[in-house]
Amino acid sequence: MVESAEAYVRARLGRPIPVARLCRVLGLSERGLRNAFYVVHGVGPKRWMQAERLHRVRRALAEPTTKRTSVTGVATTYGFYELGRFAGVYRQAFGEAPSDTLRGQIRDTTSIEVPHERAS
Repeated sequence: MVESAEAYVRARLGRPIPVARLCRVLGLSERGLRNAFYVVHGVGPKRWMQAERLHRVRRALAEPTTKRTSVTGVATTYGFYELGRFAGVYRQAFGEAPSDTLRGQIRDTTSIEVPHERAS
């Protein structure tokens, strides 16, 4: 089930997917999906989805061809529309501002830390 969820999310990384929609698509309860993600990834689906989107933004910003674009353009491509909040989450995850990544000042980070998701 987690692999199916991952495939669904990765095909739609340009927009945030509510956990409830993901559950409907997979035919699982929110608890079932959350438990499955914790077993496989150690985090819930919401945190995993955000981390996936953040990693995609980071890769896009680091691409040599991205130098002609903006952080805003890349962030919104991957569904981050609250840019101030995005910049804070990005900095917390990677230890640098998205603009630093765009300018080629990437630090070597092998893992990502995404802030705890808020209770709905």
